[in-house]
Amino acid sequence: MDSKKEEVADNKTHHILCIPWPVQSHIKAMLKLAKLLHSRGFHITFVNTEYNQKRFLKSLGPDSLHGLPDFQFETIPDGLPPSDADATQDLISLLEAFVEKMLAPFCDLLKRLNDMTRTRNDSPPPVTRIVSDGFLPFTIAAGRELGIPVVFFYTISACSFMVFKQLGTLLEKLGPPPVPKDIIIDWIPGMKEIHVRDMPRFFWSGSTRDHFALNFCIEGTEKAHQASAIIFHTFNALEQDVLDAISSMFPKVFAIGPLQLLLNYISEHPLKLKYSLWKEDSECLQWLNTKPKGSVLYVNFGSIAVMSPQQLAEFGYGIANSKHPFLWIIRPDLVGGETAVLPPEFAAETKGRGLIGSWCPQEEVLNHPSIGGFLTHNGWNSTVESLSSGVPLLCCPFLGDQPTNCRFSCKEWGIGMEMDKETVKREGVKKLVKELMEGEKGKKMRKNVMEWKRLAHEATEPNGSSSIDLDNLVSHLIS
Repeated sequence: MDSKKEEVADNKTHHILCIPWPVQSHIKAMLKLAKLLHSRGFHITFVNTEYNQKRFLKSLGPDSLHGLPDFQFETIPDGLPPSDADATQDLISLLEAFVEKMLAPFCDLLKRLNDMTRTRNDSPPPVTRIVSDGFLPFTIAAGRELGIPVVFFYTISACSFMVFKQLGTLLEKLGPPPVPKDIIIDWIPGMKEIHVRDMPRFFWSGSTRDHFALNFCIEGTEKAHQASAIIFHTFNALEQDVLDAISSMFPKVFAIGPLQLLLNYISEHPLKLKYSLWKEDSECLQWLNTKPKGSVLYVNFGSIAVMSPQQLAEFGYGIANSKHPFLWIIRPDLVGGETAVLPPEFAAETKGRGLIGSWCPQEEVLNHPSIGGFLTHNGWNSTVESLSSGVPLLCCPFLGDQPTNCRFSCKEWGIGMEMDKETVKREGVKKLVKELMEGEKGKKMRKNVMEWKRLAHEATEPNGSSSIDLDNLVSHLIS
C-alpha cells in the first residue's frame, strides 16, 4: 500500500462537518474544499440551510443530494420566514440570523450526528472537526460547547481579510462612518497604500444597514483567533506579502487554491454534483463554439449584486455600441425590486452577436477559447476563476470585498481595468470594452494574466505551494 492510500485509510476515522455562508459563491468554494478533503479519506457532512437545500434540489434535480456513504448532506433552519423565491436572501437578515438564531439548531445537528455513532453500527464516526466559513461566528461557540475544534475557511482574498481585520483600528483612527473615500491608508500590514474607497462600502457609507454589517465583520474577524487554523482560497505567489503578515498573527494559515486546479489533479470525484443554486444553461457553450478565438466579452455580475434599471440600460447600450460579440448572464433578480429587462431595441441592435442567459457553468465559459475578456463584479470566486483561465477583467465592484479585489486586480496584479458603477454611462462602457478587447492596455493585461495563470497552475502541481499547504492542512485536521 503506497503512502497516499495509507493516508486515505487512516483518515476514514475522521469526520469533518463543512458549513458555508449560505450564498452561492461561498457554497461553491466550500463544496470544492469538501471534495478535496473527501478525496483524502475524510468522512464529510456538508450543511446547507433548508432554504438553499431546496434551491439545490430545484436546480440540480430531486436525487442530486443523496450523497455517498461517506459524503452526506444535512440541513439547519436559518430562522428567516419561509420563501420559495429562487434568489439570494437579504444579506442583513442573514447576518441577524447568524447572531440570534442559528447556534441552537447547529448544536442540535452536531449532537444528533454524534449520538448516531453511539446507537447505530453503520453510522459515520463522530464529528472530529468543523470547517466553517470564517463569517459564521456561532460555529466557534458550538465547537467550544461540544469540544470540537473549528477551522475557519475564508472564501475571500487574503488582502480582503486583512482589510476586514483592520476595520476596528480604522474606526479608531478615522472615526465612525461616513468616511471620506479619498483618504490614503499606508499602515496596513503587507499592503501598500490603498484608499478608503478600496475598502468595503459598509466601512465608509454610514447607512444604518451598513453599520450593522460593519460591526458584524469586526466581531467576525476577531473570532478568527479562536479557530485552530484558517484557510484562504488563494496561492502564495498571488498574495505573498499579505499572507506573510497574516501568518505572523495566526499560528496556522493555509493558502489553498485555486481549488478547481487542485481538483483537476484527482481522479473524477464520485460525487458528480455541480455547484449552482440556479439552473445552468449550457447551450451558451455551443454558441461560443461558433465565435472566433478571443472575440467574446463575457458579462456576469455574480449572485448578489443588484443594479437599477438605468444602470442595466447603460451597461447594455455600452456593450452593444462596442460592436463586440458578448455572452451576458442576467439573473432574474439582477435589478432591484423588478425583473431585469433590456429595451427591445437592444435585442435588434445586437442580434446575431449577443447571447443573454440566466445562469451558466462559469468556469467552462471562462476556459472557452472564444472568451477574450470578462466584465465582472470582482467577487473572489470570479476573480480566481478568470485568473486561472487567463482572461483579463473589466472590474465593476458592487459590495463587500469586491472593491479590494478590484484594487489589487488593477493596481497590483495588472489584470484589470476599473469601472465605477455609480457613474456608469454607455460611452464609458463602450470605450472600456473596446480597450479591453482590442486596445494596447488590454493586450498588456492579457499578457499579465497569462503569467498569473502559469503561476496558479504551478502552485497546484504536486510539489506546488498550494498542494503542500493542502497536505499540511490534512495533517492538522487529524492531529
